[in-house]
Amino acid sequence: MCLNCISYDPRVAEQCRDRRTDPVAEKHMANYCEYFEFVRREFVPPAEDRGREAKARDTLKKLLGD
Repeated sequence: MCLNCISYDPRVAEQCRDRRTDPVAEKHMANYCEYFEFVRREFVPPAEDRGREAKARDTLKKLLGD
């Protein structure tokens, strides 16, 4: 999957910084590129504020006595 590759860059031609690769039409599908290397990302958990959904759940719990 090109989207998880360290060479993927949507701003360059063919969206790949590695010049040795063949063009891939469907970057979200498996393509078995021999130059593929997983991108290293830091996990960032979602924010604690869930907004309207959390408030609605709390209100419902209070209404039902849970």
